Amino acid sequence: MKLKRFMAFGIPLLIAFLFFFPYKHVIAFSFEDQGELVAYFPLKREQNFQIKYTHSIHLSEVLESYRLSDKQIEQTELAYHDFAVGMPSNAEGEEVFEEKDGTYFLKNMNRNFAYIDLRLGQVKANHRLIYDEKTYTLADFIKPGTWVRISSERISLWEQLKGVKISG
Repeated sequence: MKLKRFMAFGIPLLIAFLFFFPYKHVIAFSFEDQGELVAYFPLKREQNFQIKYTHSIHLSEVLESYRLSDKQIEQTELAYHDFAVGMPSNAEGEEVFEEKDGTYFLKNMNRNFAYIDLRLGQVKANHRLIYDEKTYTLADFIKPGTWVRISSERISLWEQLKGVKISG
């Protein structure tokens, strides 16, 4: 009798738990600030990633480097080629400013965010995610012009089925 009861309620409950339990650590791209998963990038052991784009005014490459924790995104470095609108001209606090071969670097950054909001460029920006030495063009997975919220999340199997997996 107990086995039948377990089979009737326990197994479906266990399957539902496994299906909806958030276990996979990802870089999540959610639609605006609504929390609806648009796309995700599954993490291996590497917790570092970069976002590369073309600056809309001076049309040169910008590279932002990040490290993930369970619920935070830490910006660790910024590399760019032009002092123009939106680009820093000096380091703050413990940060280090360097110039090497025409590229400016802000290193030793320790700027923590719960999330990063990004409007995916429609024309020139060409936003790319760099992870584990591979580059993924975000417009291949997310419609250009879309406002996304990037965050460090754990997602369930159900959420993986609903979102678009970014991978090569």
